[in-house]
Amino acid sequence: MTAQIIGTYFVCLSLIIGSGFVLVGAIGLLKFNDPMTRLHAPTKVGTVGIGMLLIASIIHSFDIGQPSTHELLIMAFLFVTAPISANFIGKVNIHCKACDTPPPPADGDTWSTLDVPDQESER
Repeated sequence: MTAQIIGTYFVCLSLIIGSGFVLVGAIGLLKFNDPMTRLHAPTKVGTVGIGMLLIASIIHSFDIGQPSTHELLIMAFLFVTAPISANFIGKVNIHCKACDTPPPPADGDTWSTLDVPDQESER
């Protein structure tokens, strides 16, 4: 077996794994009702799935002899922005009261996302 055939097998394996993760993420996005449970499907599973598809693209480009590192930049951007956007979506759902309010913290303080000024809390 040549290195090109082994590379093709790794590309196929990465594509199958990545497609499986993306499929599970899409099904989870459609199946869950609550916005906070829907949040996990595209951010967790989808990120791993897209990452595997990009790894398949990297392996394929090296396999055909035209190395490309654009996929690394895409992966870096994806892995940085997905958790931040998930955090903001979660905060919006908590503020809009679209989900259950989290329990109070153990030390008696308030959660940072639910901290309101004293003027608004007196109304």
